[in-house]
Amino acid sequence: MRALVYHGPGRIAWDKVMDPVIEDPTDALVRVDATTVCGTDLHILRGELPEVKPGTVLGHEAVGEVVAVGHEVHSVGPGDQVIVSSVSACGHCPSCRDNAFGQCHGGGGWLLGGLINGTQAEFVRVPFADCSTRRTPGTLALDDAVLFSEVLPTAYEVGVRNGHVSPGDTVVVVGAGPIGLAAIMTARIYSPRRIIAVDLSSSRLEAARRLGADAAESPGRLMADLADGPGADVVIEAAGDPESFVLCTRAVRSGGHIANIGMHGRPATLHLEALWRKNVTISTGQVDTSSTPWLLDLVTSGRLHITPLVTHTFGLGRTEDAYEVFSHGTDTGALKVVLHRE
Repeated sequence: MRALVYHGPGRIAWDKVMDPVIEDPTDALVRVDATTVCGTDLHILRGELPEVKPGTVLGHEAVGEVVAVGHEVHSVGPGDQVIVSSVSACGHCPSCRDNAFGQCHGGGGWLLGGLINGTQAEFVRVPFADCSTRRTPGTLALDDAVLFSEVLPTAYEVGVRNGHVSPGDTVVVVGAGPIGLAAIMTARIYSPRRIIAVDLSSSRLEAARRLGADAAESPGRLMADLADGPGADVVIEAAGDPESFVLCTRAVRSGGHIANIGMHGRPATLHLEALWRKNVTISTGQVDTSSTPWLLDLVTSGRLHITPLVTHTFGLGRTEDAYEVFSHGTDTGALKVVLHRE
């Protein structure tokens, strides 16, 4: 089969590789119908995640058709259309029993496109398929379905839920990429008083306004007014940049929440000299995808519209082109880039 292979910092290629096979009785093999490029993939390409070794097939988000399963897989079978979760979960360890699948201690966690071959390929082996795949509702469009692998549950779980967004809150989202925009969309479910998006890209600020932000600006007067005045109840860091994190700590009110979603490739400074008296809660986290059934219900019932997050589509064989477009998203206007089976 063909797949997008990481060959070390700055080097990827659409190569011919061995077909995946069932290795464990809890595995499923899935034909990839759609996958995406994620910000994490760009961190890998820059060499910021040394645990990802050269020769690894990248990608951790997909939807597709199950073609084979191990004898201990009971929830899905050949022919089923499934969403492949970005995290793999054994389903039996204490963390999994608490629905904290991202913290799995039974051999799961972030495996696909990291420790094992991932989804930017024609086929993928999915470990722990009973807990790591979910049947795709028949009414759900392919480009919407793939957003449930990571983007939507990450924004909701790690941003909105960890940030304790509540009715009447002022919410600031720093970083208006796909995750930040999804955080804006899901935060609106809780009827905040206003949502403010902050980004350096004018095109992404415009997207934030279209998708539900009450205000959208580059770091400037509005953020300064928050820092000098009442502050925000919830600040969601969705940029993965040290300077963005510092901005969040300045904008949050006393007693407020900072929910860090962004993956930081460099150290971020924690200014305790300014925060120690503010009674601020800072949360971090790995997505669990435990919220997926609820989010699926919101989308399939028409209460949440996520289609605008996908701005570009490519054939699977053009994965390298997709990386180029996505990595220059501030110039190309790319939000979520989806790759389809050809």
